[in-house]
Amino acid sequence: MSRFDRRDFLRTATAGAVLAPMAGLLLSSAGAEAAPATPLPGSAKGGAKAAATFRWLGNSGWRVDVGSSTFLVDPYVTRFDTGLSSGAFNPVTPLTVDTKTIRRHVGTPKTILVTHSHWDHFNDVPYIATSTEARVVGTTTTCNLALAFGVKDGLLSPVKGGEVLDFGDHVVEVVESLHSRNANYSMLFPGELASRPKRRPKNISELPEGDTLAFQVTVKGGPSVFFMGGSDFVERNLAGLAPDVAMIPITSSSSTYDYVPRLLRALSNPRVVVPVHWDNFEVALKNPPQADEKSKKSLAEFVATVRRVSPGTRVVTPEYLTPYTFG
Repeated sequence: MSRFDRRDFLRTATAGAVLAPMAGLLLSSAGAEAAPATPLPGSAKGGAKAAATFRWLGNSGWRVDVGSSTFLVDPYVTRFDTGLSSGAFNPVTPLTVDTKTIRRHVGTPKTILVTHSHWDHFNDVPYIATSTEARVVGTTTTCNLALAFGVKDGLLSPVKGGEVLDFGDHVVEVVESLHSRNANYSMLFPGELASRPKRRPKNISELPEGDTLAFQVTVKGGPSVFFMGGSDFVERNLAGLAPDVAMIPITSSSSTYDYVPRLLRALSNPRVVVPVHWDNFEVALKNPPQADEKSKKSLAEFVATVRRVSPGTRVVTPEYLTPYTFG
């Protein structure tokens, strides 16, 4: 297969420096020489709400610890090579799971939020769910794939968008969303699964997109955070969300009109934007994140656009597994 720009297939991969935090944004970095994670406003010692700590798992993946509980968003830490970065992409790359790396980084989650079912979002989800009894929240396609991998039906929560789920110390609002489009106005591995596959999927092409969701998570006593897994959106579906923090994938192409300005306006100009889905997710989860030159340029353009259209918003480019708190 001839070499191609992997940004035409998925979203972009870029790198950049962490910009200075704004007033009211509390950051901590265990990997760098920084202060410990700082409690959020409204939390206190002796029984009140504990701080929510956010750790980037690469790509659009997150581990969030709220008090004594943990939830995950699109956890993919196996990060196997498909040839996507080198230009020798193999669409039938076998699915593999790095159980050791997963156990090292994801903790014991109670919930896994899955935006869509492509391998770089879903691959590790079945192992995590079966080994920890975590609940999987995702589309019908996501849930049917999970069944094929042996996840118990009782651990699956199919959603469409519009659901508001109370998990005790945080609330999850499910938002119907869109996957990004490549330069040909298409996407890799489209399609949905209306029923459980007859056999367990064996390669990445057997994990279709299956519709895309976004999630707004509001930590009780803490921030509201908007998580996206695809760099497109339904503008009308974002009305009234107004999150404090938005985890936004860098766009893969110019196919989506006015992506950043429209998105920031729709989200009422969040105080903090964290760009995601910019790293090379086919290499080990090790700092500093790797990215190609074209992707670095894309991130720089993203940051410049945020500064121009929403000057009150700060952009924080995360590093892997680094604890951040927002408040």
